[in-house]
Amino acid sequence: MSEVLYLKLNQCTEVHGKEVFLGQLGTVWCRDKAIESKCRALKVLNIRSEKKERYVMSVMDLIRKMEQLDDRVEINNIGETDCIIDYQPAPACRPVREWLKTAAVCVIAFFGAAFAIMTFNNDGDVANVFGHIYYQVMGTEPQGPTVIELMYSIGLPLGILVFFNHFSKAALSRDPTPIEVQMRSYETEVNTTLIQNAGREESGIDVS
Repeated sequence: MSEVLYLKLNQCTEVHGKEVFLGQLGTVWCRDKAIESKCRALKVLNIRSEKKERYVMSVMDLIRKMEQLDDRVEINNIGETDCIIDYQPAPACRPVREWLKTAAVCVIAFFGAAFAIMTFNNDGDVANVFGHIYYQVMGTEPQGPTVIELMYSIGLPLGILVFFNHFSKAALSRDPTPIEVQMRSYETEVNTTLIQNAGREESGIDVS
C-alpha cells in the first residue's frame, strides 16, 4: 500500500552548510511520520564549492530520489517545479567592516537623495513657483526665504517617512514598503531567469 507524501518546495532557499537536505527546501508532509522523517533527512546535494554559488534543482530529481529511498511513497508536488539552492558560506565576524559598509551606504544614499531632490527642484523651478504663490497671497515680492520654503523643507522628509513607513515601530500599516515590494519583485525575476537559464543549458540552447 502506497503512502501519499505532499511536497511543497520554496522557489529559493538559502543554505550555509555543505550538505543540503530535502527538509531545508520546503515543506514535507505524510500521514506516515516514519516516511516523512526519512524524506526530510534525504540528502539532495553535497556542495564542494568554497564560494557563494546558486544551484537549480528540478522536482523530478527530488521525486526520483524519494522513490529510491522508499518505493511505498507516492509524491504529490503542490509547490514549485524547480527550486534554487543559494549557498552562502558562513560569514566571518568582522563588525568593524560591517559598520564601515553600513556607513558608506548611508552616506551614498544621503547625498544621492539630496542631489535627486535638488535636481527635481531645479527642473521644476520650485523656487519661482513659491515666489508666485507668495506674491498672489501676500501681494508683495518675497524678500528671501519665506514660510513656504520652511514648510516645504519640513514636509518633504515627513512625507518620505510616511510613504516608506519603515522608520519606526509605530508603523501606519503592516503592508510591505515600496522598497520591499521592488526588492521582492527583483528577487522573483532573478530566480525565474536562473531557472530558465538552467533549463536552456540542459537542453543545449545557447542564448549568450
